[in-house]
Amino acid sequence: MPNLIAKLAAAALMGLALSAQAPAFAASSLSGAYLAAMQADFRDDYAVSAEYYDRALAEDPDNLALIQNALVARVALGDIPAARALADRLAVVQPENQVAALVRLAVALKSDDFATATTVLQASGEGINPLLAGLVSGWIEVGKDDFTAAQAKFDAMTGNEALAAYGQFHKALALAMAGDFVSAEAILAGGENGPLHLNRAALIAHAEVLAQIDREADAAALLNEALSTGMPDATLVALRDRLVAGEEVPFDEVTEARDGAAEAFLTLAEALNTEDTARVALIHARLAAYVSPGMVEADLLAADILESEGQFALATEALTEVPRDSPWFVVSEIHRANTQRIAGDAAGGIATLRALAASHTDQIEVQSALGDALRSDNQFAPAVAAYTAAIDLIDKPTAVHWVLYYTRGISNERAGNWNDAEADFREALVLRPDQPVVLNYLGYSLVEKGQDLDEALDMIQRAVKGQPDDGYITDSLGWVYYRLGRYQDAVAPMERAVELEPVDPVVNDHLGDVLWMVGRKREADFQWRRALSFGPGDGEDLDMDRVRKKLEVGLDQVLAEENG
Repeated sequence: MPNLIAKLAAAALMGLALSAQAPAFAASSLSGAYLAAMQADFRDDYAVSAEYYDRALAEDPDNLALIQNALVARVALGDIPAARALADRLAVVQPENQVAALVRLAVALKSDDFATATTVLQASGEGINPLLAGLVSGWIEVGKDDFTAAQAKFDAMTGNEALAAYGQFHKALALAMAGDFVSAEAILAGGENGPLHLNRAALIAHAEVLAQIDREADAAALLNEALSTGMPDATLVALRDRLVAGEEVPFDEVTEARDGAAEAFLTLAEALNTEDTARVALIHARLAAYVSPGMVEADLLAADILESEGQFALATEALTEVPRDSPWFVVSEIHRANTQRIAGDAAGGIATLRALAASHTDQIEVQSALGDALRSDNQFAPAVAAYTAAIDLIDKPTAVHWVLYYTRGISNERAGNWNDAEADFREALVLRPDQPVVLNYLGYSLVEKGQDLDEALDMIQRAVKGQPDDGYITDSLGWVYYRLGRYQDAVAPMERAVELEPVDPVVNDHLGDVLWMVGRKREADFQWRRALSFGPGDGEDLDMDRVRKKLEVGLDQVLAEENG
């Protein structure tokens, strides 16, 4: 269904030009500001592009292309008040303009001006995505306190599977908001097709609805099932714990019509969050956060998009609005730390996570995130301590916890604690017996140490079966054959590994060794030279001096010298 939503969303965006229209200039002085704005636009530097578009508009205030480009930049910045003025100007001459319509619709919804929201929808024609238009039209009726009309709007969304499913989900939200929790639960339960858990919000809404009809145990079970399929989620854990403790859990997923409308904007943002439509997704995420300021999911998504665009300051800014007492605080701080690290401030990211770990000592995901950050910074011994703190919080390990043992195993191995590392890898395999990355890492490590080669071969064969298109796992298979002296068997997987990872220096070096051993020495020299051209690789994995020595005297002589 997500693909169907994305196609539905993209189909309605064909006429949406984002900073792509070149305006006709009335004077040469205008061109400098425009070109500067465009250059910033290409870099996704919305603050600079907005400034220069404003300068260009001061010279040519009626240029529609300039107005739209400035409008997009302002929405991307989250500056909706400034965007509103631009949208109003654009709508006068282009009432069907999609960006202007989205902004004006969001402004009307936020202020509960449902008459204007209706007018904007009608004037936009087919410019607004049908999923968004259908959902918002229903919430407009909710805002008018006409729940019967709202249900009819949601029920009318039957054009395809995605429209129907989201129409019913929002109908359930509206029913719950009106106090009809029994009917809302019947929709969310989903009947023969299973629960209507289209996204995380639907899961939370279902749990809260169950709590209103004295089914707290069922609500807790629902959340436990969701938590069992992934790493702990702070907000879901907090909700589950409140239910188990017998605390009163109100239905607050949607308390105003604008909250439901914001959820519709967020649905589109999530569906459009792809490389080709990331900026359109950012627009919808910013508008969702504007319509319902408490919707932290929208801020998190905006931060994710901005981070992918290299706009780290804006990404961090999008995460600063989350209060410390919010159940989303932990998630936002982990995200902020990751943004700091990606921006090149590894120390700052680790400091953020250390502070979070000190104040949230009982949360597995915090300790795990700290371990990940330390491991990425090659601080392996402290990473082991962080992962251990996370593991110590587990009452009884389940399949979902394999990754903690695996990442601690990597950290132990890199720190030189092989016995502890092997124990961690084997525990991960107890929890997830056929996990390819664990099988590969342990199998490859055993090969490198010359231990239990038959078992290592079996592990890596199982890993390749699980992920046949993974070049590094395929490389491991070829390498274990090599270490076992089965050189002819090694050729095919090593050649396949180079096909899958053509520029990896170690994989190319391995193929060179294999080719040498089967008598294809000229090809071996070629592969070693390729390895040197790509080396040394991440973490300086390739021993470039050793490769040069192989090119000089051959692999046989190198091995003879190494073996004494």
